Amino acid sequence: MERVKGYIDHIIFQNRDNGYAVLSFIAQGAQGEERGGDQELVCVGSFKNIEAGETLEIDGTYVEHPVYGRQLKAENYRVVPPDDTAGMERYLGSGAIKGIGEALAARIVRTFKEDTFRIMEQEPERLSEVKGISERKAREIAQQMIEKRDMREAFVFLQQYGISNTLAVKIYNQYGMKLYGIMKENPYQLAEDISGVGFRIADEIASKIGIHTDSDYRIRSGILYALAQAAAEGHTYLPFEVLTERAASLLGLYREAIEPQVDNLAMDRKLVIKSCGEERRVYAVSYYYAEMKCARMLHDLNVTMDEELLPLEEKKLEKLLEKLEEDQGIELDELQRKAVLTSISSGVMILSGGPGTGKTTTINTIIRFFEAEGMDILLAAPTGRAAKRMTETTGFESKTIHRLLEINGSAQEGKRAQFERNEENPLEADVLIIDEMSMVDIHLFAALLAAVSVGTRLVMVGDMNQLPSVGPGQVLQDLIKSGCFPVVMLRKIFRQAGESDIVVNAHKINRGEAIALNNKSRDFFLLERKDANVIYKHMIQLIREKLPPYVEAQPYDIQVLTPMRKGNLGVEVLNHILQRYLNPPEDGKREYQSGERLFREGDKVMQIKNNYQITWEVISRYGIPIDKGMGIFNGDMGIIREINEAAQSLTVEYDEARRVEYPFVQLDEIELAYAVTIHKSQGSEYPAIILPLLAGPKLLLNRNLLYTAVTRARKCVTILGSSQVVQQMIDNERESKRYTSLDDRIRELAQNWE
Repeated sequence: MERVKGYIDHIIFQNRDNGYAVLSFIAQGAQGEERGGDQELVCVGSFKNIEAGETLEIDGTYVEHPVYGRQLKAENYRVVPPDDTAGMERYLGSGAIKGIGEALAARIVRTFKEDTFRIMEQEPERLSEVKGISERKAREIAQQMIEKRDMREAFVFLQQYGISNTLAVKIYNQYGMKLYGIMKENPYQLAEDISGVGFRIADEIASKIGIHTDSDYRIRSGILYALAQAAAEGHTYLPFEVLTERAASLLGLYREAIEPQVDNLAMDRKLVIKSCGEERRVYAVSYYYAEMKCARMLHDLNVTMDEELLPLEEKKLEKLLEKLEEDQGIELDELQRKAVLTSISSGVMILSGGPGTGKTTTINTIIRFFEAEGMDILLAAPTGRAAKRMTETTGFESKTIHRLLEINGSAQEGKRAQFERNEENPLEADVLIIDEMSMVDIHLFAALLAAVSVGTRLVMVGDMNQLPSVGPGQVLQDLIKSGCFPVVMLRKIFRQAGESDIVVNAHKINRGEAIALNNKSRDFFLLERKDANVIYKHMIQLIREKLPPYVEAQPYDIQVLTPMRKGNLGVEVLNHILQRYLNPPEDGKREYQSGERLFREGDKVMQIKNNYQITWEVISRYGIPIDKGMGIFNGDMGIIREINEAAQSLTVEYDEARRVEYPFVQLDEIELAYAVTIHKSQGSEYPAIILPLLAGPKLLLNRNLLYTAVTRARKCVTILGSSQVVQQMIDNERESKRYTSLDDRIRELAQNWE
């Protein structure tokens, strides 16, 4: 057994689930030529919650890997504070001092050891003793050292707690010289103030500082973290008992220690506690007020035509409607007519229905009516793809909600978007129609309503049986559940749509009925396969050869959808396999390895977080920018057009020829998208989808998920897998319950005004 001490240069591979990692490790004081006696090792083993830059003491044995050569296999390890020289070298090599890279930093520290910083500030002429430093460069370095003394001392201080340079910059910029007090007294403050620092990182720092596990600061931070995790699952609140149980489990404490701190946080206005019957609901402040705001603004918008005038107006409207039908060569059914008339007589209206029920025809008729009346109409949808589809089906320009509200480029990472359109600068429209409402979360809805003036008609369109939004809330369902707004539910499947088994089967799935899987259909197939390897083979064949001519599309347009991220048929494995076969390596095709992920020119990728500040350009064929803007959003899909190693960047082209340049350090914002989760596919439509289905977690294999997947396809659905699993999904009504209360807020307000 060998014991080596050193620091993590970088993490080659890390499995967050089981802790297994492969590290590039600089062993200090080892015999070797490089780094003044330091030696670079490849170290493998179980390392939980470690970061690049941390100093470790590792016990292990050297093994010879048949492919990767000599490795240190760790049996156990402990995190230790770095010695001064190691901290100095890492600071100087971090790029903080212009003109000093890693190699030069190593030479400087090797020459002057613990005296390095003093000499650089007080005797800078001595730097010329180091190979590669002229007298002029020595003076420039000394000047920078003096200017950045405070930051340097902060860096070295923070490194003893295993904090990376990147995070150290954020901490210093946030707190300045106050960071010493905050770190020693309440490092959990970092989780509230700094993007990228969650409770777990703050908790690790606190344990290294020696803060007790039952510290009030730790408990309060853990409670807020548990609420933040709940929001990530779609909840806008948690029942008091559920929250305290989650926090107790997270912190490793009894609930009795948690409960008083929930009340203290409420007194400090960090959260809101509201009683509903016997249930105490605990909200993060922003979600409570978002629901309240939405309820109030909807109440103000929900004006109806004077009841005495209504019969007279209805007769006039009926005649106008008949003329519209005649002009458009259509015949509306009873519910469609009701929807059009309701949109005219109501300030707020909801139109819902599954595929093939005539939502598009109804929307078009509503638009034509208001257009004939000379009204200003705005159309929007939550995603770029949904907005594009709306434009194509209506002939009117539709924008994403973010673009409609004129997103402000000053929005920061980890913060909510800021919009130019708001209460002070509302949208100029008589009618606002929003499609794919099931995808709209509570914060986006609040921002939208804030920009709508009283007197504007709001028409919301969506399928309440689709999956709820990725963000917190279930806005469409809560609006319908409240019973306070007119809702028209289209149910009739029109003849043309009824000829499609995609439409017929979607409705059967929604009703919990079995579907025919005998492959006599023209657009809905099941290939019974029990083995994942066989499914891979058929999937590749379908995408490359069979489906493109059948649906008149490119392989790029055919989308693999899957319920899960992990496992043999999860997104991660499927993307790795599909990349290999659909976009193989070629001479001249550049690649870049980012952690575990490999990106290649020609790859299909997806943006996986909202970035309000990133800029895009549309380039003409002559290379001249003809349009530019800001913002790429969660779910946007594109193709990697260029990888530039020299510029350390990667260029992705999104819909409408929008090109975005990503620095390599920002590649955590995109991932391969040959396969995506069904959740991520919401609001999108594809010529054909392939759905690999074998056994998996019951919570993920439910009716709602299958219905959403099937309704993403325009021309063809192919299921690869088990007919038994398909039936199990149809039978499984179970969905994960979301704790939301917009419907309660709306009803409360309505009752108070009666």
